[in-house]
Amino acid sequence: MYAGAVIVPIIVAAGLGLSSEQTTYLVSVDIFMCGVATFLQVYKGKFVGIGLPVVLGCTFTAVAPMISIGKNFGLATMYGAIFISGLVVVLISPFFAKVAKLFPPVVTGSVVTIIGITLVPVAMNYIAGGQGAADFGNQKNILLAFVTLIIILVIYKFTTGFIHSIAILLGLVIGTVLANFMGMVSFAEVSQAGWFQHPTPFKFSGFEFKSSAILTFVIVGIVSMIESTGVYYALGNICDKKIGEQDLRSGYLAEGLAVMLGSTVNAFPYTTYSQNVGLVQISGVKSKKVMYVMVLLLLVFGSIPKIGALATIVPQPVLGGAMISMFGMVLAYGVKMLGSTDFAKQENLMIIACSVGLGLGVTTVPTAFAKLPEFIRVFTDSGIVLGTIVAIIMNLIFNRKSKVKNK
Repeated sequence: MYAGAVIVPIIVAAGLGLSSEQTTYLVSVDIFMCGVATFLQVYKGKFVGIGLPVVLGCTFTAVAPMISIGKNFGLATMYGAIFISGLVVVLISPFFAKVAKLFPPVVTGSVVTIIGITLVPVAMNYIAGGQGAADFGNQKNILLAFVTLIIILVIYKFTTGFIHSIAILLGLVIGTVLANFMGMVSFAEVSQAGWFQHPTPFKFSGFEFKSSAILTFVIVGIVSMIESTGVYYALGNICDKKIGEQDLRSGYLAEGLAVMLGSTVNAFPYTTYSQNVGLVQISGVKSKKVMYVMVLLLLVFGSIPKIGALATIVPQPVLGGAMISMFGMVLAYGVKMLGSTDFAKQENLMIIACSVGLGLGVTTVPTAFAKLPEFIRVFTDSGIVLGTIVAIIMNLIFNRKSKVKNK
């Protein structure tokens, strides 16, 4: 989880063209807020928190929307949309369990697949050295990126347990060491960084609101809620706790509050990490005391900017090599979600084809619907939004029609 807490802010900061100082803040505040968000979920209050060994971290499905919206509309619009999405999660938490049937695997799998596809071009730019770089496409950049990727794959293949789980983080570290010998690393930001920092409200910007951006992050929030539901049930089963409707509401509410809090200190949207299910199952450790110690560690690490500054020295080709494996996993996870879909039904194939096709089309040709009225472009400016809407509507039409026929 710590790897995600470091990698996500690096990628988002690089994609938005933020300075090393801003990147240091993002990494530190993300680690800190992961601790806050996890506490909200582990602590079993009257209304907030599911009370299970749940870990919250930044959702990878938010990376592409953050970069896209931040570049096109600015940080204020991006953070405003994140805040509203968290508020929506809070408001719909009592009702979400009743409408989850509107989001079967054919819908959620299509959405996550679209998100994964939109991330891949970002990785390719970094492999070449970063968009706009003077040495873009230089053989040195490409070699370093693929060496980093190979290191990650070797670690992933030949190790187990903890080392296996942090293959991407180790790949970044080893790739950066190699880059240092190639004269591509500077430690200036680490030496200049301070020893203490706290989350600062509206560090980079306040909030501005744009409907298309809000809609995008609401979709990301709903996808996260669906993923979290599965984690809640899995951990409940491991911990011998029956998960009821009130538990789900409390869990969703904790996530929504975490997203809202994160946006106010210019951090990220937070969601339940599924990797923790395997860790609890393998280790047998279910104690909330262990989780509270982990929360404390995150709060301490997130308060030391020098730790965050270490993340800013990673060269862009090294990031690109790691991104390919990481973003590819998002895409692969979408395909995995689609795996539980009934592919014998032509209707499901058509839902996937149209939603993914239109989502990818808007991503690669963003000006395709530029001349449509503005109230329509709210739904067509983002491939993720358009793909999700198409998947939901087609699922309601085709699969409901199929049920009628079966009757």
